[in-house]
Amino acid sequence: MASFLIKFKNMPKVGVATIPLDYGRCPRWLFERMKKLARGIILTITEEFGPEEVLRRLSDPVWFQSFGCVIGFDYNSSGLTTTTLGALKVGLFDIQDQLGIYVCGGKKTSRKTPEEIEAYGISRGFSFVPKLIYASKMAAKVDSCLIQNLPSPFQLYHHNFVFTKSGQWCVVQQGMAPEIQKARRYHWLSSNIKDFIEEPHSGIVCDTKSKPLNLVARKSKNNKEISTEFIKEEPKTFLKDIKLISEKSNSLIRQKRLPGFTEMELKNVEFYWHPVLKEKFNLRRLEKTIRFAHSENPKDFEKLLSLKGVGPKTIRALSLVAELIYGAKPSYEDPARYSFAHGGKDSTPFPVDRKTYDQTIKALEKGIRKSKISNKEKNEAQRRLSKAF
Repeated sequence: MASFLIKFKNMPKVGVATIPLDYGRCPRWLFERMKKLARGIILTITEEFGPEEVLRRLSDPVWFQSFGCVIGFDYNSSGLTTTTLGALKVGLFDIQDQLGIYVCGGKKTSRKTPEEIEAYGISRGFSFVPKLIYASKMAAKVDSCLIQNLPSPFQLYHHNFVFTKSGQWCVVQQGMAPEIQKARRYHWLSSNIKDFIEEPHSGIVCDTKSKPLNLVARKSKNNKEISTEFIKEEPKTFLKDIKLISEKSNSLIRQKRLPGFTEMELKNVEFYWHPVLKEKFNLRRLEKTIRFAHSENPKDFEKLLSLKGVGPKTIRALSLVAELIYGAKPSYEDPARYSFAHGGKDSTPFPVDRKTYDQTIKALEKGIRKSKISNKEKNEAQRRLSKAF
């Protein structure tokens, strides 16, 4: 069983939903009904509030989970993400220009997302497409490289990019660590993002709370700046330092480069769990990547991350040297948090937002009524809505 921890920005820890990983397939008869119901609900929200509101709701992890439950998927299945977005993509395809909402990517087509975005740009004449392609690639790079849960990393296998005619967008993507039977879902919203590499998420749904290398935290800013300096300068110093760490990871490292920072014992309490204890870097491959990055002369960490070939292991190596040799400690706090969708009756963790609550139910109810499904299926969807709220 895997527990999904749900995070909203600026909200405290308040609840948990238990969700097992699911390797089964959604029956065709159910998928067809999900497609119709998803279409009706999104159509209603677009008519009531506009296409940008659809992006905002999809980027809300609790609303997204409720949406998946209402259209018919199991509430306690990690497959809700892939199947719900698959139904949404197919259900909106023939009315996408009418709505002004375009769904790209998916589970089997995640790597083709940039091609899909580009195709829409050519056929619809969208001038902002290069920015969307960059956003899609960076969202995937950030969640692959800047939040690293070791020794069981989450490998991204699902990526959906949804955008509107105005150039606004959201990302819903999911990673999985099969060996520990756990999953993690990431939500992004363009209107909330000020910086791709510093706390860009609108929400994160996680199957476990751990101590990942968290380079999207503000606390990690100095670590990222020093990592970038390694690349800008002649790589010899960095390569010497990472070799030292690789050879002597179980012994005391001594340095006197910074005032007040002279030594660090890797096997003390703080670093008992640290991934450096079991890290094995391919120094030849790492040197090749570092020298290539140096030749590109990235102006900042975001540019460094965007370079082809700069992956999780390169970022981890840079971060470790910045921390262990130069004392620039990154964050190891998991960005996943608990949350309720609409507050609690006793004002815990916050009072119920009645207006938002009522609008959410109203939009979903209208979507159910407008869907081209039988009365029996509408009644069943209404019952699931009642349970969800």
